[in-house]
Amino acid sequence: MSIYIRLYKLVLKYRMRVALAWLCVFGAAGFQLVSPKLVQWAIDNGIPAVAQTNRTPLLIAAAAIFGAAALRSLAQYGRQFLGQVLGQNVAYDLRNSIYNRLQHLSFAYHDSHQTGQLMSRATQDVEAVQQFVQMGVLQAVYFLVFISGALILMLASNWRLGLISLPFLLFIAGSSGFFSGKLRATWYRVQNGLARLTTVLQENLSGARVVKSFGREDLEIKKFDKEAEALFKDSYESTRLQSISVPTMTGIWMLGMAVTIWYGGREIAAVRLTPGELAGFALYLTLLQQPLRMLGMVINVAARAYSAGQRVFEILDAESAVKERPDATALRDVGGHVRFENVSFGYDRLSPVLSGINIDAKPGQVVALLGPTGSGKTTVVNLLPRFYDVSEGRITIDGKDIRDVTLASLRRCMTIVQQEVFLFTGTIRDNISYGIPDATQEQIERAAKAARIHDFIVNNMEQGYDTWVGERGSTLSGGQKQRVAMARTLLLDPPIMILDDSTSAVDTETEYLIQQALQEVMKGRTTFVIAQRLRTVKMADQILVLNRGKIVEQGRHGELLQKDGFYRRIYDLELRDQEEALSEVRPASVSGEHITEKGV
Repeated sequence: MSIYIRLYKLVLKYRMRVALAWLCVFGAAGFQLVSPKLVQWAIDNGIPAVAQTNRTPLLIAAAAIFGAAALRSLAQYGRQFLGQVLGQNVAYDLRNSIYNRLQHLSFAYHDSHQTGQLMSRATQDVEAVQQFVQMGVLQAVYFLVFISGALILMLASNWRLGLISLPFLLFIAGSSGFFSGKLRATWYRVQNGLARLTTVLQENLSGARVVKSFGREDLEIKKFDKEAEALFKDSYESTRLQSISVPTMTGIWMLGMAVTIWYGGREIAAVRLTPGELAGFALYLTLLQQPLRMLGMVINVAARAYSAGQRVFEILDAESAVKERPDATALRDVGGHVRFENVSFGYDRLSPVLSGINIDAKPGQVVALLGPTGSGKTTVVNLLPRFYDVSEGRITIDGKDIRDVTLASLRRCMTIVQQEVFLFTGTIRDNISYGIPDATQEQIERAAKAARIHDFIVNNMEQGYDTWVGERGSTLSGGQKQRVAMARTLLLDPPIMILDDSTSAVDTETEYLIQQALQEVMKGRTTFVIAQRLRTVKMADQILVLNRGKIVEQGRHGELLQKDGFYRRIYDLELRDQEEALSEVRPASVSGEHITEKGV
């Protein structure tokens, strides 16, 4: 019951609307319960009075029946309207809560959860909870009140006839529960199938270029068809069960009605029942059919909401591996002195990624991280903004442990250009000013010039900074996206910079332009750079050579070459060719506004 209790608590947040909705529920049930009694009175008293030329009782009965129907309709309108409003409010709250939670969960959570699954929980599962609020909360209360009231009145009217009808009513309710139980497991499979289908679709759309370049369209079609077929079978099974349940319960009700009329006629003949009471009894039986048959649907909605609630609350209850301490203080006046003190890290206890990392980056220094793939370079820089937390040791900025400061102030003092550049759908201006939405045009252009992208925007794009960037920056080349991301970083003007292979997607000449800009931008800033470019390595104050999660060498370019160690091997294999190429390159003019866009 814990899931349902939590769902009800979401509804009870809107106490006034819930109170009004329940008032409408009791009103609708009450006016519907009184209608058969009014019909009974009209038949037993109004019709005989007409035979005596007194139409007043019948007119009064007709007016009362009409009034009860009008008031019931008004209450039903309030019940359905308020149910929709409550459902929409709860769905709104849940969507925002899920989104906010996902924003604050660490990288470790996103590493282990598929995007399609999370999207399914934020959409389809929230919609299932919304349906539960509309039907499972108010509709269930309405059915409970009406069914209880109708059964009490039926037994009070003629207990013999009530006992004759009761088994049929119980059989309808039992059949509804039986089919709903069958549907519960089927609906759970349907929800999981929708989530898997969404995952396949999302991955295919995101990786459309890879699919087409490898000619694997047929494979992707088969993957999608497999999940679609599984979803079809489960959906078909739910439809089959519902198709069986409806005629079964209708047949039971018709049989019950026939037995009731037969036995009621005998009771009238025995003068233990009036014609009006039999008519009212039959009307109660007719009115009970819908709530008893829909009871299965309510149970089905509740069962689906249970499964959806589990999946939604799994996100809301997820604990971030990176937590902000209650007494954390804001990091202010950052000088940029960064220290890694005997830092170790592993994504789990069995797989250490870093071991015994010691770094002392003084303000204004450029620290280059070098090493083969999988050596831990990216992991080192991901620990600095606390995308992950260290397993052992500590990281300090200006002597303060980064775990003792607020996450917002920590990440505000640094900026990152990720290895995989991500641009948002919007204009170039929107993407550059993402970190500072109220940045002026002058500030945006200054950052773009420093990143050597301003001239291309102005001269090659018809709408300039208002040019629309496609999803993930699909309308720009790799080098252009890299420099827009660089401009976005430079606009923040942070004391600490992290450049994760930031020039890997550009040609040698474009890299030269960016490096010229960075030499000015890096002044006075502590900069961590991951790159395989020789220019980046040469300009570094410290080169940290990593291998298998450890720093195996440390020093400047010339010093490390003389050691003839691991760095020398990397230089001979990867960097020597770049040095020979640099001597032959005559870069484009980098003065003023003249930037040549070649090979980008």
